[in-house]
Amino acid sequence: MNLSNLKPAEGSTKTRKRIGRGPGSGLGGTSTRGHKGAKSRSGYKKKIGFEGGQMPLQRRVPKFGFKNINRVEYKAINLETLQALAEAKKLEKIGIETLVEAGFISENQLVKILGKGAISAKLEVEAHAFSKSAEAAIVAVGGTVVKL
Repeated sequence: MNLSNLKPAEGSTKTRKRIGRGPGSGLGGTSTRGHKGAKSRSGYKKKIGFEGGQMPLQRRVPKFGFKNINRVEYKAINLETLQALAEAKKLEKIGIETLVEAGFISENQLVKILGKGAISAKLEVEAHAFSKSAEAAIVAVGGTVVKL
């Protein structure tokens, strides 16, 4: 055996269909495209979602609702979470950096403190927003609220 007598395995290669090369090829004339219609013509491109004239899915499905483009999404953190964090790490000030380090939020998230749970530690809390009950509870125990 040498390089001159190597050839592909039996049945592993096929000859390409040479379409539109005259009537003698058997694939001339309409070149396997049939007669007339958009698909038979050059430059045909089907629109995305086109279903052959049937009402397309994106028009059959009912539309409803409304997405407010000005909505501000906050990550909610409760008072009980702040209390647990303050006890665990012996903190007097809880800011965004503290919450990121503790793994409660990612760096680019906005934070809103909510009033679920009790708080007993005197804390200085920094956040983007506070619920009225959370703000009242923090101030009641002698803490301070800083809105960013």
